[in-house]
Order: sequence, then structure tokens, then C-alpha cells
Amino acid sequence: MKKIFIVTGEPSGDKLASKVISKLMNKDSSIEYLCVGGTHLNSLGVKSIFDLKDITYIGFTSVLLNIFKIKSKINKTVDEILKFNPDILFSVDSPDFTLRVAEKVKKINKKIKTIHYVAPQVWVWREGRVKKFKNFLDHVLLLFDFEKKYFDKENIPNTFVGHPLLENEMKNKIDLSNIISTDKKIISLFPGSRSSEIYLLLPILISFINLMNANFDDYLFIFHATEENKTKINQKIKISNIQNVEVISDENIKKQILGKSIFAVSKSGTVSLEICNAKVPSLIIYKMNFLNYLIVKLLVKIKYANIINIINNKEIIPELIQKECNAKEIYNSVLYFLKNPEMMKQQVHDCEKTLYKIRSKTSSSDEASLVLTKFLVS
Repeated sequence: MKKIFIVTGEPSGDKLASKVISKLMNKDSSIEYLCVGGTHLNSLGVKSIFDLKDITYIGFTSVLLNIFKIKSKINKTVDEILKFNPDILFSVDSPDFTLRVAEKVKKINKKIKTIHYVAPQVWVWREGRVKKFKNFLDHVLLLFDFEKKYFDKENIPNTFVGHPLLENEMKNKIDLSNIISTDKKIISLFPGSRSSEIYLLLPILISFINLMNANFDDYLFIFHATEENKTKINQKIKISNIQNVEVISDENIKKQILGKSIFAVSKSGTVSLEICNAKVPSLIIYKMNFLNYLIVKLLVKIKYANIINIINNKEIIPELIQKECNAKEIYNSVLYFLKNPEMMKQQVHDCEKTLYKIRSKTSSSDEASLVLTKFLVS
């Protein structure tokens, strides 16, 4: 029996991995799985060796404060992988955790094939890391075609698979009448999946909603949350006593809600591609503690946070980062867009042109599962 161990480091990676594993399960039901994962992989029947939230940290200071705990989890994961003895170690995103695991495993058991999905963003910082990857990675699955040159340069086998958030999945329509009011315009809010993102961004977004409600009464605000964060967000909203807010975590409902939204405010990250794919105009926000921000400013070699802006080397989607990430600035920016529908149309048009360049021929999960299958039969 063939075996695959999946290592993720946060909810977004768990979601990406589940799409690929779902495709593999449809092709071959005999493969055995074990993972470090969350609700998405668990829903497929894949057991996780520990809770994903135990390793989900963001920012340099957060990692430093939890360094011994993280090292302990890395070592435990390595031990479990060696015990499981898989044919493939499939690591997904979160390189500071997943690639450390892959490196340790490869040193001990070279027979285990290591395939990494979502290449570390060497085009943002620490390009020199690529040289090290060839010592322990057998294959890298790339989300963006422009990343190939970095891995080709070091002769690391790689495949451009495209971004999974650009897949247009056909799912059963759900009656949303019990969730949303038909007479209100929807603004979707994406506060992030990490606890530290929720901690910093949620109060700002709640203040933004209060500003909107002080001037308008025809909007419904919907937070798109992970299952892990849904309760936490609901508690904060209950305390704030805002009535025109909903929190959703079901993936199918999220997609339908996003498709019905007139605008979105999203934390910086890959979810912005999903928003662009849904043809919804948006605004990007992000904030971190001051020390982390200083370190990032010193290390990062690009001027934009959002991938659409990075690819175009100009601000297609406005970014409110750090001190500009406050309720008043968000309110003013959103209002400016809502009063200028032509600007919203132009943003959607520019995003569509960019997405066309970074789509794969089929789908990211299909392309990724094909690579895994080839390694299983080789």
C-alpha cells in the first residue's frame, strides 16, 4: 500500500492540501494518509498527529517567543513521519515549519520523496535559500509561472501548477435567504486565519463597520472566517452589539456570499486572488506589531504586499498597511470606491487580465495530484 504524509502549518495550507488529496482519493482509494493538518484534511478522513493551532504563529517575535515549542513540534512530526514511513512527504506552504521537517526527514531517510507545494517566496526575500532546497527537496510545485527561473537556476525539479484559489468549482447552490437579507448590499470582510491577524485586524474592521453604520443603513457586513476562528469573531461582534454582521465559515457559502458582494476588504494574502477571481473590487489591509514591521521593511525587496500589485509593479488594488490600516482610512477608501463605480469596474478588469497570466491549463489541484501520482508509481 502506498502512503503519503502531509505537513501543513496553518489553515490556508490545510485547505490547499485538501484540494489535492481529494483529487488523489478520487483516483486511488487505496493510498494511506497521515498528516499535520486541520479541519479540511480532517473532513477527508485524514488523521492529524496534533492540533494545527499549536504551530500557527506569525511574525518574527511570535516565532521567537515560541521557538522551543515549535522545535518540539518539528521533532515530534519528524518522528511520526519516520514511523509512518511514507512513500511521499507532501509539505504545503508555511516553509519555516514544513521545510524544516522535510530537511530533517530527508537527512535520516533519503528514500522518502519530498514534494513541496507553494514555493517559498524567494522573490520577496532571502533568494539564497533556493540553493539549500536542492539538498532535500525532490520537486517543487509552483503557484506562479514567474517563479520557475529561481528554481531552474539551481536545477531543482519543479512544475508550474497554477493557484488553487483560481479554480472555479461547481458546487450545489445553497439557499442563502436565512443568512443574508435581500434588501442589503453585501461587503465581505477577510480578517485572516491566524490568531495574531484576528487580534490586530478585527477591532479595526469592527470600528470601520461602526463608521459605515453611522452614515448608511443599507449594508450587510459578512466576515469570512475559518472554522477555528468563527467563535472568536462572533464573541467580539456580540460585545460590539452590531446587528448587521454575519460570520460564515462554510466554504461553499463563502463562495456564494463573495459572488454576491459589491466590495471586499481583505487582509493581505492569497485570499485576494479568490476575491479577484469572483470579480469583486477590493481593498487590501495589513498590520503587524512595530518590531516585526521594522524587520520586514529591512528584509523585503518588493514595494507591494499584494500579488496582483507585485506582478504589475503598480497599485491595482489599494493597500492600507501599518499606520494607514485604521478604521477611518478604510472607511474613506471604501466610500471613495462605492461613489466611483467606474473605478471598481477598472480594478476588476485589470485583475482579470492579471489572473489570465497565472492560471494553469487545468486546475492547480489536478496538476499537483498528477505530479504526486507520478512519484507514487515511479
